[in-house]
Amino acid sequence: MSKTFFNWSGGKDSALALHRLREIGRPQISCLLTTVNEKFNRISMHGVRRELLGQQAAAIGIPLVEVLLPEMPDMDTYERIMGDKLFELKVNGFGTSVFGDIFLEDLKKYREEKLSKLGLKCLFPLWNARTDKLVEEFIELGFKAITVCVNDKYLGREFVGRIIDKSFLSDLPRGVDPCGENGEFHSFVYDGPIFSMPVKIDKGEIIYRKYGRKEPLGDKHKVEKDGIEDPFENGFWYCDLLTVG
Repeated sequence: MSKTFFNWSGGKDSALALHRLREIGRPQISCLLTTVNEKFNRISMHGVRRELLGQQAAAIGIPLVEVLLPEMPDMDTYERIMGDKLFELKVNGFGTSVFGDIFLEDLKKYREEKLSKLGLKCLFPLWNARTDKLVEEFIELGFKAITVCVNDKYLGREFVGRIIDKSFLSDLPRGVDPCGENGEFHSFVYDGPIFSMPVKIDKGEIIYRKYGRKEPLGDKHKVEKDGIEDPFENGFWYCDLLTVG
């Protein structure tokens, strides 16, 4: 029987999708796969420190596999590095990849096409669910998450570094998806039913960054060369999370 890996962002959609799979008992996830900016030692796009990612995976109890990317790879470089890692996983008995995507059809198609070339199947546990219901479920289950990156096209500085709770949801402007599925915001989950213990965090400084077009692909963003919108036309507010202890 082939093994399954989870494309892990560290955020709430990944956590809820993993929880759902654990609730039904299948498939068993053999590793978490995360892209990491090798220069800054942070999760690509989300900006979370690599050591916190490691603590998160340890608390979940699933081995972590990192895909190391250069600081500003173009899409050809990204796809080559990711393709090499996926081929390695395939050789080592993996046959299925899990994603936390919800409704971005073009992104789903892109993932399926790229992985099918390697003989890998895709699984989307949250697909086509209502995002307002998903985030409510996430909160009611006892998950704890904090926003670590917001796109200033949609949200201001005051939304980064906030706990995702009912107050956060009520403050979201009209038109912003409650799960941030259009790339409005990204999060880091530090506690919940899939954790053996909370990941201890502290909030550091808040910074603003604006990018050029040659940026790594984020888990909720899409590929310009395949005729899909380029997300890197705006700036982003980041909350730097610090390890405690």
